[in-house]
Amino acid sequence: MVATTAAASAMPAVPATGTSPPAPPRSSPATAGQPRSSWPPSAGTCYPLSARQVTELLAERGINVSPRTVLTWVQSFAPQLALAARPYRRRMGRRWYVDEVFMFRGAEKRYLYRAVDQHGQVIDVLLCEHRDLAAAEAFFRRALATSALVPTTIVSDHHQAYVKAVERIAPQTRHIRTGLHRWRGETTKIIERSHVAIRDRLRSSRGLKTVPTGQRFLEGFEVMHALRHDHVRLRQLVPDYRGWRATPHDRTRAVAAAMSRLAMTLVKPT
Repeated sequence: MVATTAAASAMPAVPATGTSPPAPPRSSPATAGQPRSSWPPSAGTCYPLSARQVTELLAERGINVSPRTVLTWVQSFAPQLALAARPYRRRMGRRWYVDEVFMFRGAEKRYLYRAVDQHGQVIDVLLCEHRDLAAAEAFFRRALATSALVPTTIVSDHHQAYVKAVERIAPQTRHIRTGLHRWRGETTKIIERSHVAIRDRLRSSRGLKTVPTGQRFLEGFEVMHALRHDHVRLRQLVPDYRGWRATPHDRTRAVAAAMSRLAMTLVKPT
C-alpha cells in the first residue's frame, strides 16, 4: 500500500506557497476510466478510507474525479493488480490453515473463506453467500488452481463441510481438525490471527454490498497486504530495495515503487 509520503511522489506536486497554482485538470472521457497511478485503487482497498475521502485526497493533488470513479477503479483494477503480483509471490507452503469469516451488511450474512500457509502467506480468498459443502469445494478448487500445488496437510476447525470437501478435492491430503484453544498440539491460531487485518479494514465501512464486488475488493486488499508484509519478492520489482536491512520508510517507498511497476500492466476496461 502506498503511504501518504509515497503517494505524494506518485502524484503531481503541490505548488510552493506564494505561487499561483495551475487550474486542476478535469477528468475527460478518455482518462476517466483509468487512474494516473496505482495509488487510488490501492488506497481504496487497503486504508479505511471511503471513496469520497479518496477523492478529497486526489483533489489536493489537482485531480478531479467522482467517488463513483474511485469505486470503478477499485473494481476494475484491484483484481488486475492481484494477478500481476502473482508471479512475484514467494513460494507457497504445503501446510494450509483454512477457516471462514462471517461478514455482515445489515441483516445479510456472507462468508469469507480464507487459507494461509505455515508462514502466514494468504493462499486465496473466496466470498460466498452460503456456508456449506458447495462453498467449501468451490474454495478448495480455486485455491488449488491459484497456488498450482497440492498441500500435504490441511488444518481446519470442526466445520463438517471441510471433511467431505477435502476428501473430494484433495483426497491425498492429510486433514487435521482442531480448534483455536488447545493447550498442546495443532491449533487454528495462525489463520485466526490472519483474519484481523480484513476485519479491521471493514470495521469502519458498511460492509460488502454484493458477492462479486466484494470478491474483487478482497482480492485487491490481500495483494496490498502481501506487498506490505514481505509475501512478495520486492527486490524483483525494485532492484535497489535492501531487504531485511530496509527501514520502515524504505519499505513504504519500495511498496510504492512496486505498485507503480505493477500498474504498468493495468488494462483500461472497455
